[in-house]
Amino acid sequence: PRAPPPATPTDRVAAARASSGAATLRQAQLRSTPPAYTGLPAARLPGLDARVPAGTRLDWQLQVSPAPRSVALRLTDGHLIPLTRQSGSDRWQGQWTATRASLYRILIDGTPADRQLHRLDVLPDRPPQVRVLAPEQSLVLWTPANGAWALRFEASDDYAVAASAELRLTLAQGSGENITFTTQRRTLTGSGPANRRSFATTLQPQALGMAAGDDLIAQLIVHDTRQPGPQEGRSASVILRWPPPEQTMAAGLEASVKQTLPAYFRSQRQIIIDAEALLKEKPRLDAATFLKRSDAIGVDQRLLRLRYGQFLGEESEGAPKGPPTADAPPTSDAPADDLPTADAPAAPAEHAHDATPPHADHDHAATPASGAAALDDHDHDHGDNHSERSGFGQAQDVLTEFGHTHDHAEAATLLDPQTRALLRAALDQMWQSEGELRQGHPERALPFANKALGFIKQVQQAERIYLARVGTQLPPIDPSRRMSGKRDGLGDRPAALDTRPPPDPSALALWTALGEGGAVPEAVLDRYSRWLQGAQELVPDPLSVAAAVETLRSDPACLRCRARLRALVWPTLSAPPA
Repeated sequence: PRAPPPATPTDRVAAARASSGAATLRQAQLRSTPPAYTGLPAARLPGLDARVPAGTRLDWQLQVSPAPRSVALRLTDGHLIPLTRQSGSDRWQGQWTATRASLYRILIDGTPADRQLHRLDVLPDRPPQVRVLAPEQSLVLWTPANGAWALRFEASDDYAVAASAELRLTLAQGSGENITFTTQRRTLTGSGPANRRSFATTLQPQALGMAAGDDLIAQLIVHDTRQPGPQEGRSASVILRWPPPEQTMAAGLEASVKQTLPAYFRSQRQIIIDAEALLKEKPRLDAATFLKRSDAIGVDQRLLRLRYGQFLGEESEGAPKGPPTADAPPTSDAPADDLPTADAPAAPAEHAHDATPPHADHDHAATPASGAAALDDHDHDHGDNHSERSGFGQAQDVLTEFGHTHDHAEAATLLDPQTRALLRAALDQMWQSEGELRQGHPERALPFANKALGFIKQVQQAERIYLARVGTQLPPIDPSRRMSGKRDGLGDRPAALDTRPPPDPSALALWTALGEGGAVPEAVLDRYSRWLQGAQELVPDPLSVAAAVETLRSDPACLRCRARLRALVWPTLSAPPA
């Protein structure tokens, strides 16, 4: 048993009790009995402070003389643990199950026995942790040639891991939306010490129903031995994948099916970067290679220009080709427009004697204008320069007579006129940049490309116009309620928005009071203590803060205690809103 030290001038409470002849604490003893599942033995603690696992039973035995009327322990949250007197003796005993961390004082006849504040730290029981030892990667590609699949796990816990664990196997079969999942469970037995067990097994994937193109997902689930209510721990999932067989063409074809990539368009910024890089490499390149690479960048510029031109309703470059008709030849290597037909107009007389192909001199007429120029110089009268033939089955002839075959730029998008003008300007600059690049002059193309990039950025930042799907339908107005001022049935508009609750001001109030130099009001200390009880997860060491509060409460004139408490309160202040 612990005998309390003799009263010193610093322990004025114990000295006052001894001098007045009141009941005084003579000896004290504290024993701890941890839960059985922890495997820890019961022990007698060296003092009245304790650091024990959650669920530990604490037994106090105090010797107080002369005999008082009551002895109790008061926790920081105000909870009292009464002690009972052993018959015919001056010993008092009591017990409490440690479920939360706290501070406590010894009360004799309702008053503190001394100035000491004792600390009870409770260690929570954490759930078990599971680590995958094999395989090392979470995704493993497997074929029947690899043989069996070995799995190894390691589970650790504060005290003990259950000897058996559950291995959950999920088989995913199918592809797309037709995927089915089948779950199987196996029980594994661990080896090694209780607080660090190893689990291992070997699987035959084909015996589990796995086929090519399937995935087998494994996860280990373990439990600890906590009572009541064991805690669960799960490992990371590991996936065994059997790659699907390579898809081949129909019988008789030797080639394999190749996965084609989607269309890729370089950005305007990338075109500028490529052009600048080409200029840096120009001294090391011959003229033919330099022209070839510059032309390739020009092709990228053309594709990007056509891509942006779709937002203005531009047509793709090249003459459109209609569906095959009865009067067209079944096969031909030449374009349909180059083949003479019975209903085609006769060639002009000045070209009849020419040995060149009839349309060799008119290829430029068959190519429509592209870029922004196609929008600005659009002409509805195709005239005699239009080389397309007319005949039965030609859809464009019907549209030419009764409608219009081209798109309208103003109706193609929901962009406002200013944004469309910016996009037209960007297309013009792209056109100029493309021409210089195709001619092998990237240094001349860069100014146009940079201007196009600037216009594109402005288009991206421009406001869009959104059209409502349906018109606004407001509820009908009751004429009898107009101008009456009655608000019956109307909701409270200020209460519609949930505002963020303001931070608790108790910490700021205590910190301010400690810095003013006067006595700290008891109400301020009480409010902060109540707030601290509910915010223990937000404070790194709540017991140290609570101990500093109680120390200042018992000795308000202690300047060192005051400074220490103010330093501990500072980290608990709420940050001001941004």
